[in-house]
Amino acid sequence: MLRLGLALAAVVFVFDQISKWLILGPGRFSPPGCLEGGYGCRFIEISPIFDLQMVWNRGVSFGLLRASEDIARWGLVALSFAISGVFLWWLRSAERRLTAVALGLVIGGALGNVIDRIRFGAVADFLDFNGLWFPWVFNVADAAITVGAILLALDMVFFTESEPGKGTPWEQAKVWFKGLGGGEPHSGA
Repeated sequence: MLRLGLALAAVVFVFDQISKWLILGPGRFSPPGCLEGGYGCRFIEISPIFDLQMVWNRGVSFGLLRASEDIARWGLVALSFAISGVFLWWLRSAERRLTAVALGLVIGGALGNVIDRIRFGAVADFLDFNGLWFPWVFNVADAAITVGAILLALDMVFFTESEPGKGTPWEQAKVWFKGLGGGEPHSGA
């Protein structure tokens, strides 16, 4: 599972960096002043539900924990590396394909965004699905992190036993709900 997770992390990382290179390089989507003060950032309407909109995110997901000072920026870089390290450690012992895929997505996305933070002091976001009432602008790395986190949650709920012999949390919940519905009484916490 380690090879699967690392391969997927590499694919996400490369795809994220290529997409950012296309936007920031030949696309000149972030002219001078955009990164520094948010002036003149480009916007292209592609369809009623999808646009390209240049936004520099100095925080973490959804703009939280904004790092406007260098110390905060480098703190977020260190935190990203630490989280990636923990997930890499977890990946080494992954037994299920879903776990490896989820961890690979998160690791690849986190490393893709940390490169931006090191190079520019902020993360380049440009994918805008505002036509679907999704208010955040994001990038490939953000999408991979989000999908990976959702898959990790599903993996924990549906496939990981919280206590050996007790079943998954989902199986335990089904037994508990049966007990509430007048089925066999449920004994337990």
